Amino acid sequence: MAIGKNKRLSKGKKGLKKKIVDPFSRKEWYDLRAPTVFETRIAGKTLVNRSQGTKNAVDYLKGRVFEASLGDLNKDEEQAFRKFQLKVSDVAGRNCLTSFHGMDITTDKLRSLIKKWQTLIEACVEVKTSDGYLLRLFAIGFTKRHAGQVKSTTYAQSSQVRLIRKKMVEIMTNEVQSSTMREVVQKFIPESIGREIEKACHSIYPLQNVLIRKCKLIKAPKVDAQKLLESHGSLEDTGSKIKGEFKEPEVQAEV
Repeated sequence: MAIGKNKRLSKGKKGLKKKIVDPFSRKEWYDLRAPTVFETRIAGKTLVNRSQGTKNAVDYLKGRVFEASLGDLNKDEEQAFRKFQLKVSDVAGRNCLTSFHGMDITTDKLRSLIKKWQTLIEACVEVKTSDGYLLRLFAIGFTKRHAGQVKSTTYAQSSQVRLIRKKMVEIMTNEVQSSTMREVVQKFIPESIGREIEKACHSIYPLQNVLIRKCKLIKAPKVDAQKLLESHGSLEDTGSKIKGEFKEPEVQAEV
């Protein structure tokens, strides 16, 4: 036999398969903790590979962004149309400490507000909070009938639209500049900024369904671990107890 022709000798038995290990056996569960602004403290759970060698599980958790409905966070179905984005800023034990990363409303809510025979007015502004967070806010509002109006349409003139938009930008700037990030989030929940805009613009043209439809976090200051822990309070506080205990699935050797 010619040298180098029998290539199978060095490769072992043909058809021998590698042992399949369940990928979930290498993973750990972590709790996602929402700030104390919300009623529900544990917003959910997330998976990550266990720390091994130079690979640290904490590094893979930091920076993850999660989206949660305000209806779930505050246990109020009427607020379910508002969605909050929470970003993992730090990890303490098996708890992922999250901070505000953005806010939006659901598409179906936005579509339900848009109707015929009215004027839609939008405004956008970039403003910095008193503790250094740069936010971009988007406001939306719709005209409504005057008291005792007979005419079916409620179209505002372009000059009135400009005045209302200017007033929207002014109120959003004042409300955010004088508040910390935590206070701004507290204003988003009951839609207090929207109500302020409605009151201020009533003399120009009556408005309805005025709300901050979106908020983007453009720039955030460096994470202060002490402030982050303060915003989460006691890590033992889990809010109201969820029915049934969470059980981590058993590790399987093979699939």
